[in-house]
Amino acid sequence: MKIAMPVVKEQLCMHFGHCEVFAFFEVDEKEKKILNKEFITPPNHEPGILPPWIKEQGADLVITGGMGARAQNLFLSQGIKVITGAPVGNPENVVLSYLNNNLEIGQNVCDH
Repeated sequence: MKIAMPVVKEQLCMHFGHCEVFAFFEVDEKEKKILNKEFITPPNHEPGILPPWIKEQGADLVITGGMGARAQNLFLSQGIKVITGAPVGNPENVVLSYLNNNLEIGQNVCDH
């Protein structure tokens, strides 16, 4: 499985479209560990551009603090699951919390 996460200042970005880079984590769900991670600068943010780009990177899941409904639907149409409401934190810790089923999800911080 591959997880994508928007990152700003080495923390999970609360607004999906305003990140500096995306962290991509290859994980072993059974062993609950990170196998590989890489940080990739996304293309300039324009409506609809990120879902296919993230799909090209091989992601199965996006974890973010906030994302609008239209973007969520675009990811779902690409076969990518979306989790919104994740807390600000170290990206590796967020992924490990997800793998261990203890990621505390709050409110989606995006209102569009």
